[in-house]
Amino acid sequence: MSGSAPPLRDFAEADLAALIDLWVAAWRDTGFAIDFDARREWLSNHLRTLRGQGAEIVVGLDAEGAPAGFVTIDPKTGALDQLCVAPSEWGSGLARALLDEAKRRSPGAVELEVNEANARAQRFYERESFVFVSRSVSALSGLPTLKLRWNANDRGSPR
Repeated sequence: MSGSAPPLRDFAEADLAALIDLWVAAWRDTGFAIDFDARREWLSNHLRTLRGQGAEIVVGLDAEGAPAGFVTIDPKTGALDQLCVAPSEWGSGLARALLDEAKRRSPGAVELEVNEANARAQRFYERESFVFVSRSVSALSGLPTLKLRWNANDRGSPR
């Protein structure tokens, strides 16, 4: 990959099927014993609900211009609900670019929950200046989660 940031753009309805496909693929590669294919309709409805509540969806593109990742961010609350990158793009800088865009759109703070067993994601968020806030349990999966927070005043602004 070149030194330039991956291209990002705002969500379009035509992206929905591709985003759901890459979400399922990414979660499959995490090794969680959950039927993510069975959650396709849930994700479709969830993304629509988030948008209806004011969240924005930013889509990251691969070298061919196809959706390769996305992030949801509510600029009013700083709630980041989804950050997903296709497994083929892991390590490419796309996740960082999407997260930096979320920080830019919610410049005061960003909060999210990450599965406690997802060590790869936890390391990523720690590198990106997120700090532990609390523990919880996912209402959807029943798995333990960690609430993490990035605060611009404490940790600096995005790159």
